[in-house]
Amino acid sequence: MIGLIDCNNFYASCERVFNPTLEGKPIGILSNNDGCVIARSNELKPLVPMGMPAYQIQPKIRKQITLLSSNYELYGDMSQRVFDTVRNYTANIEPYSIDEAFIQLDGFSDIPDHCQKLRTIVKRDTGIPVSIGVAVTRTLAKLANHIAKKQVIHQGVYCLATNATSFIDTLKAHAIDEVWGVGRRIAEKLQTLGIHSAWDLHQADLKQIRQQFSVVLERTVLELRGIACIELDDLATPKKNIMTSRSFGRLTGELFDLQEAIRIHACRGAEKLRHQQSVANAVAVFLKTNHFRKDLNQYYPSIVVPLAVATDDSRLIVHAAQKGLQSIYKKGYLFMKAGVMLLDLKAKNSNSQYDLFTNESIVTWQQQNDRLMQTIDNINRKMGKNTIQLGGTQPQAPWQIKRQLLSQRYTTRWDELPLVK
Repeated sequence: MIGLIDCNNFYASCERVFNPTLEGKPIGILSNNDGCVIARSNELKPLVPMGMPAYQIQPKIRKQITLLSSNYELYGDMSQRVFDTVRNYTANIEPYSIDEAFIQLDGFSDIPDHCQKLRTIVKRDTGIPVSIGVAVTRTLAKLANHIAKKQVIHQGVYCLATNATSFIDTLKAHAIDEVWGVGRRIAEKLQTLGIHSAWDLHQADLKQIRQQFSVVLERTVLELRGIACIELDDLATPKKNIMTSRSFGRLTGELFDLQEAIRIHACRGAEKLRHQQSVANAVAVFLKTNHFRKDLNQYYPSIVVPLAVATDDSRLIVHAAQKGLQSIYKKGYLFMKAGVMLLDLKAKNSNSQYDLFTNESIVTWQQQNDRLMQTIDNINRKMGKNTIQLGGTQPQAPWQIKRQLLSQRYTTRWDELPLVK
């Protein structure tokens, strides 16, 4: 069985852990440069729509709510704490985003009871409330998690069994665009074919789906039927986060080896970002030792580095990733895996938000960067992968991110590590 553990209102919950006066109050988290609302507590959702620019919020509503700048350092550290806690009580954990992870639940005699205990432990040890959806496939687990989070009667845990009498009604109750991996455009095309719900897609003809869409959507249909066949990298629709990682051929503790791996993953992630016409607001970096080697010291660090402006520029992303690596690297450990995750993605065609005093040359510089990245991608597509590679990690942007409503970095302000020389 596969479980999806999802932190409830993660950014707002992180703020509440260290500022209990915010409990029960409407909280909104702002994008880079304090532009738009990108995360909301349940209390804020009826008052402010997602993505609303902060300046458009009416004064009478502004007095009732608390707006905060995105504190990626805090959120990244709290994400690591949650995943470390879960890792102690499950055989395998597969992070999907900063606040979601798939977990393996095979071997437990009473899975619902184990999940309830896991929720209690995570809340006790980290202060973060979570919901857990359980099913035989990732797609169904994602759907089960949605039910666990929205329906209070399930107390944060819902197991979606394909042989349950309620299975058909559950799938009929969810619209096609609520299925994991079905984006807006695909949903619109499916609706023209008379496929409006998850159950309709479950019943769809596999050959027709593959011919008119893709093998990825065909796998989604199989997943809805209880046949596990989707990995995290299989979804072709624009993602909210992009992760690139790979296990090493041998264990290594050398900083140079890790820098090269992170550089490659960051470049690959940036290519994927541009391919789906998105930009990222932050970069997460993680390392992993081999937990099967009990004779070795274990270390699973991660860090989130905010970007000054949302970007798809490989140079800026690589620089941020290398900066993060230097902060978490420690000697004395042998690592088996490293990875980079691009967070809080948004469409490239959305308006980039600069502050009032942004120099016109900065905008021109950004336009030149876009042409440079497009040229590199075109050459690599025509001449072969990695024909042009980045080898440097010098900073590219002189400006600093504006976060005037930033809360304290409660978990990292006292123990910041110096950059490794």
